[in-house]
Amino acid sequence: MRYNRLRISEDANSRLRSIRQRTGVTPNLLIRVAIMMSLEEGPIRVPAPDEKGPEFNAYTLTGDHTALIGAMLRHVEETEGESQPLGDDEMVARLRAHIHRGVGTLSVRAKSIVDLGRLAVCA
Repeated sequence: MRYNRLRISEDANSRLRSIRQRTGVTPNLLIRVAIMMSLEEGPIRVPAPDEKGPEFNAYTLTGDHTALIGAMLRHVEETEGESQPLGDDEMVARLRAHIHRGVGTLSVRAKSIVDLGRLAVCA
């Protein structure tokens, strides 16, 4: 999966601001947690609703873990009956959808920095 920049949904951005206010954790780190939570839920078939949120460059978004996150995304998305390997554009679209779903889940489960710590311990 190759990408230089990725724009998230407006709803995810709004939820990230709320989580940041509660936890003090930066959005890029929250997005990493959200991606992992969404990947744990399995493949996603519903695209993110829009691309009206802020744009992140790849390194800010996934840091040194870009290849690892890409491999995990490919494992989750291609093991459920996909006959053809997904192209870069489709992989980026699914990453955006996982961010949207994961941030939604995170906004419910992380009310404080302690909750984020508990989620990390359980992972």
